[in-house]
Amino acid sequence: MRAVVIREHGGPDVVRVEDLPIPEPGPGEARLRVHACGLNHIDLWLRRGEPKGAFHVPRIPGADFSGVVDAVGAGVDPAWVDREVVSAPQTSCGACPACASGNQHLCRAWGIYGESFDGGMREYAVVAARGLFAKPTQYSHAECATLPLVFLTAWHMLVTRAQVRPGMTVLIHAAGSGVSSAAIQIAKLWGARVLTTAGSDAKLARARELGADHGINYATEDVVKRARDLAGADGIDVVFDHVGADVFGASLKLLKRGGTFVTCGATSGPRVELDLRHVFFRGLSILGSTMGTLGESAEIMRLVGQGRLRPVLDRTFPVEQIRQAHEYLESRQAFGKVVVLF
Repeated sequence: MRAVVIREHGGPDVVRVEDLPIPEPGPGEARLRVHACGLNHIDLWLRRGEPKGAFHVPRIPGADFSGVVDAVGAGVDPAWVDREVVSAPQTSCGACPACASGNQHLCRAWGIYGESFDGGMREYAVVAARGLFAKPTQYSHAECATLPLVFLTAWHMLVTRAQVRPGMTVLIHAAGSGVSSAAIQIAKLWGARVLTTAGSDAKLARARELGADHGINYATEDVVKRARDLAGADGIDVVFDHVGADVFGASLKLLKRGGTFVTCGATSGPRVELDLRHVFFRGLSILGSTMGTLGESAEIMRLVGQGRLRPVLDRTFPVEQIRQAHEYLESRQAFGKVVVLF
């Protein structure tokens, strides 16, 4: 089979397409004939080796993949064979107290495909069968490969951690990213008023198509002033972030008393300055979030199937152009997800 393999850290030139043996599913596993695999920033960090020591190679990347089950291991219902499916982006032991309580992301053996374990950037991938979901029939495999990681991340951040409710005002940074384009839809689904930022008017226009109420161009506008004007006297209840250092200080300034800052990443840098007095005097909550639960993934897929959430696909690349796909994602031109086809 063809597989994307990263054997050393570096630039796009270290990403190779190789011929590898087709894997066999073990007990509790299923094998997918992968049709499409989404590209995420985690793939870029794996390739670069950033932060140092966090990613081990060789590794087959890819957390988001959609395909057809072609074989199952012992203990798996054979009725899965020939079904079109989407895989959860993560796996865990399935037996510990965290897994038994539905909190798979808190399992000590938890990991993301393509980071802790070989992922789906290959023609055949073996995954835990308990993480399979029926592919929404109205969408292609390429569209479905945009869904698993970013929607689960955004859902857990907004719904579970920040507890977004109708009438809240939510500020979502970097509208063009996959996780933010998912967050805009989720926040609107839960009845929130959505403000969002982006570096171009074109991306802000796309964000409004997804449901954002107002956009702020951080390249031409003062984000703090404009956001305060838009939020009005009620202020901002929740700031949704994965940018990190570049926006942390401004985000805390914008929160109303009792407001919540929720983060899943730090693409601009992880080191921030924090005056704790602003946190306790104003009753702020600062929440971290990584991935989510299989139950949340199931709910997301149900809502996608109903047309209440939808994939945001920017463009596709054939696997032979995997290096160009990395370069395109790094260029920050995309709005939504970049997907590789097999």
